[in-house]
Amino acid sequence: MTNKRNYNDELKDAGDDKYAYGFDYDVMHPYMVRAFETFFRPGSLLELGGHEGKFTQRLQAFFQDITSVEASDEAIAVARSNLGDKASLINGRFEEVQLPRRYDNIVMTHVLEHLDDPVAVLKRVNDEWLNDNGRFFLVCPNANAPSRQIAVKMGLISHNSAVTPAEHEHGHRCTYTLDTLERDARAAGLKVVYRSGIFFKALANFQWDRLLNTDIISPEYLEGCYQLGQQYPDLCASIFLLCEKGAGPKA
Repeated sequence: MTNKRNYNDELKDAGDDKYAYGFDYDVMHPYMVRAFETFFRPGSLLELGGHEGKFTQRLQAFFQDITSVEASDEAIAVARSNLGDKASLINGRFEEVQLPRRYDNIVMTHVLEHLDDPVAVLKRVNDEWLNDNGRFFLVCPNANAPSRQIAVKMGLISHNSAVTPAEHEHGHRCTYTLDTLERDARAAGLKVVYRSGIFFKALANFQWDRLLNTDIISPEYLEGCYQLGQQYPDLCASIFLLCEKGAGPKA
């Protein structure tokens, strides 16, 4: 079947519906790195879905050997200007791309929910790309985040795991919970060794962006939301699975 998705269009903002918010870059990215760093293996890193390279730049503090794959040629052009020769950038779809080797660390953040066949791509991670002693860092937006549950009660979305029209325009194909994310990881043969959440979140991203421009939100408050997320992972903005290479899916 011919792929008809336009990955450049999916990254573009339409009116008030943004692909990425300041909250993503300024709050979530640093806390994702903080959640990951104690689990990093020394060696190489593969980033699946590097977008414009902003998260890649944060990973450079931990790795010199970075490969990043991105489906949007427009996004990867921006990434090249941001990263220069400090990372190997590959423009391609995960379903088709041929990578030259295996990697000690693989990171996929807020990408799996965009894929038409997520289990097939996760299977490539397990079977083709992850070193035997490597680790896979998988993060997705959480369907059960309080901000989404409040939106359900307000009548803005039909149920926690709904994909809204705006999300679909930006390429979302599903909205994960911890149990469905782990289901797909295991179906692909990966071994889940740790699960958690990143940042307790009761407000929508656009609300966070407005508040972050005021003195209402302090660094201490942000830290409290991060720590509370460790206690209540199912109420976080994002859910996080740490996986290792498995023997493959069970028959």
